[in-house]
Amino acid sequence: MGSTVSVLAYDGMTAFEAGIVIEVFGLVWPDIDLPWYELKVCTETPDPIRVIGGATMSSPYGLADFAAADTVVVPSVADPRAATSPELIAALRQAHRNGARIVSICSGAFALAAAGLLDGRRATTHWRYADLLRERYPAVVVDAEPLYTDDGDILTSAGCAAGLDLALHLVRTDMGASVANAVARRLVIQPHRTGGQAQYIESPMPPEPLDDPVGRSLAWAAEHIHEPLGVADLARVAGLSQRTYLRHFVRSTGTTPSKWLTTQRIQAALAMLETSDAPVEEIATAVGFATAVTFRHHFAKALHTSPSAYRNTFRTAQSKSPSPA
Repeated sequence: MGSTVSVLAYDGMTAFEAGIVIEVFGLVWPDIDLPWYELKVCTETPDPIRVIGGATMSSPYGLADFAAADTVVVPSVADPRAATSPELIAALRQAHRNGARIVSICSGAFALAAAGLLDGRRATTHWRYADLLRERYPAVVVDAEPLYTDDGDILTSAGCAAGLDLALHLVRTDMGASVANAVARRLVIQPHRTGGQAQYIESPMPPEPLDDPVGRSLAWAAEHIHEPLGVADLARVAGLSQRTYLRHFVRSTGTTPSKWLTTQRIQAALAMLETSDAPVEEIATAVGFATAVTFRHHFAKALHTSPSAYRNTFRTAQSKSPSPA
């Protein structure tokens, strides 16, 4: 069995965010031949808790089990304005002393902040609660833009479905991009979303990829990621001026073409690092970076490690097996 993950269940919960943790870390994936996580759903008291919609649930695991896990997760709280219980604060602090990885989803960041674990750290939450978190906990560096933040031992996600992005990021960190991509395929979601929360604040959903100029350009760029693409190339495929294209691109994706291209190139490089013996310089060229130096710079900025170190950590068994004679 792999590392242990605990998730808090509380009275009045919606079960969606906790369900993300249960689905990703509690379900044994038959097509992934690796030791998986051991999940425990934990409650503050032995009493049954009520879930929105009328259901009730109980668990044999309490806060002691919650604090003892390798990764502890606090999903969205029922009321971010309500005080966090002293018992939960104590459990979070104990987990931190134990060296656990502390994770919040949506408004669960308020519990981490109440325990003092976010002081001086960059953190996010649902965009509706960002100002409240900033007001109540001024020592926290609140960033309402990203889908999630990773400060090593403390990770926070934006609202609701951003918890899926963070869960996949944790799997990717622990087991590599290939495994995270396999989980994403089973969940029928993108393995890595670009952009931030801004694209979801009071704005319409972007059209289907092939039904609009920006979508067509993204599909084309994904097939030509090895080429030295720029805004001019994407705008040409979209049939728009660069200025108009840039405006539509940011509105549709929440990020810039340059950042989007860099993210796609790094994602393509991850699979090559995991499954091939190609030199870093060759991989850099294959995914469209001008030089290996540029590749290493962007890779380190995104993943906080080097391509070589990533390869050493996440080489798959297939890449290590001897080639046929």
